[in-house]
Amino acid sequence: MLDDREIAKNVRLKPIEEIARKLGIEPEHLDKYGEYKAKISLEKVQKTGGKKGKLIMITAMTPTPAGEGKTTTSIGLADALCRLGKKAVVALREPSLGPVFGMKGGATGGGYAQVAPRDEINLHFTGDIHAVTAAHNLLAAMVDNHLHFDGVCGLFDCRRISWKRVMDMDDRVLREIVIGIGGPLQGIARETGFDITAASEVMAILCLSSGLKDLKERLGNIFLGYSPDGKPVFARDIKAEGAMAALLKDAIKPNLVQTLEGNPAIIHGGPFANIAHGTNSVLATGLALNLADYVVTETGFASDLGAEKFCDIVVRTGLVPPPDVCVLVATLRALKLHGGKSLDEVKEENIEAMEKGFENLQKHIENLRIFGLPFVVALNKFPTDTEAEIKKFKKLCQKEKARFALSNVYSQGAEGGLDLAQEVLEAINKDKKNFQFLYPLDIPLLKKIEVVAKKIYGAFRIAMEGKVERKILRIENDGFGNLPICIAKTQYSLSADEEALGRPKDFTLIVTDASLSSGAGFVVILCGDIMTMPGLPKVPAAERVNVTEQGEIIGLT
Repeated sequence: MLDDREIAKNVRLKPIEEIARKLGIEPEHLDKYGEYKAKISLEKVQKTGGKKGKLIMITAMTPTPAGEGKTTTSIGLADALCRLGKKAVVALREPSLGPVFGMKGGATGGGYAQVAPRDEINLHFTGDIHAVTAAHNLLAAMVDNHLHFDGVCGLFDCRRISWKRVMDMDDRVLREIVIGIGGPLQGIARETGFDITAASEVMAILCLSSGLKDLKERLGNIFLGYSPDGKPVFARDIKAEGAMAALLKDAIKPNLVQTLEGNPAIIHGGPFANIAHGTNSVLATGLALNLADYVVTETGFASDLGAEKFCDIVVRTGLVPPPDVCVLVATLRALKLHGGKSLDEVKEENIEAMEKGFENLQKHIENLRIFGLPFVVALNKFPTDTEAEIKKFKKLCQKEKARFALSNVYSQGAEGGLDLAQEVLEAINKDKKNFQFLYPLDIPLLKKIEVVAKKIYGAFRIAMEGKVERKILRIENDGFGNLPICIAKTQYSLSADEEALGRPKDFTLIVTDASLSSGAGFVVILCGDIMTMPGLPKVPAAERVNVTEQGEIIGLT
């Protein structure tokens, strides 16, 4: 089989105006970025209304280095629905340069289920992430400018400023830094650091805003730190929100591209789910729901992260409805890894390890049922999967009374997703939906953490140092106890220990820190060794990337 780049290279893309027509978007509502990508005007986004499509949320079992193919499944399912004559669109997040050049590589799907133009989407795309970086760092510069001119008796207590800087790259040496050294002209010396742009509250705000007015208000509500007399200081106090919104005025518009089969794809926003809320923008999803009969949207990582945050954060905005059905992506490779086998062994038939690893998938099935959502388990097929293993997997799903479909969109495109599409349609039409939030907003923050830890992760209890508990209580006392929580933890385990594979039980979830994202509208709870600025692996994906003399990019996988 050809590799992803060769497959994409052999496809003749359609002009973006032709893709837009499939969704009823007129050319005057497109801001074109070349022939094959465009931004959709806010006028079109806000004028569209009335009809509401069905929302299909894609999640997965706990991810492994073997890969689960969640994005590939999302794209392939949308193509398959279109093949069945349905008006469908896929709504995805934008790739971050951090993982593209780090461990993961590209994030535009794979095989015959890709979005295009793949290289442009994986790299700078339409500049949205750069705009978020600029807006975030403008605010940081204005904070330090106040310190420089006002000194220690001004608006900020320099020891209690929480706003850092960001960049869209994995760079561990920037996690903790000292700035302002070198004399009075360099500002006030203090400790700070960098996060990755995908973890920026500005990114979350961009993805949760209903329009420019809401965007500006949320930016003004960003908590920056405390004043010398202990009062919270916000971005509006230093008059930063207007300039930040100006930098984001184009970034807030959703982006339109296409799948390799010439179907529409809306890609907008890029928050990670292990350290942020992990879903594309509500504007993109809302627009898609108004223009199509079926919308496939992907949440980050597994049900314990992306799906939980979609339900408890994104749906609570009121701008996106609860999913009509979920697709829970699994692979036999991942099951074997969770069943105790090494990465080198997962290509070999091993039904015993697969059965043992199924415990992990069982928990994710349980999680979707906790939210009252109908779902289909999609087995993303790999060439090394054997008939005996597939047959056993199907029986295990039947034992759980779970709908099952084999997905082979990587190798066959839409044709390989028809069974999945039919099963999804049947679930929408026949299965009972009884959506419920995991917790009410009026309970204490500590109780919210405990509910997520016990019900979704399977923890026995939560624990934290006294200073962390006091920080959470301070957030509550400052008037933000009614916000939902966004737990930042490893994606590689249901627990906060990335080495605890399978379905860990009776463990303690260690809370290590907390921060207020008052503009985005949630409280971030950090657990275990999670880092908001990742580092590159020993052999980064960047080593494979190159550009030919003809300007063709190679090595993006």
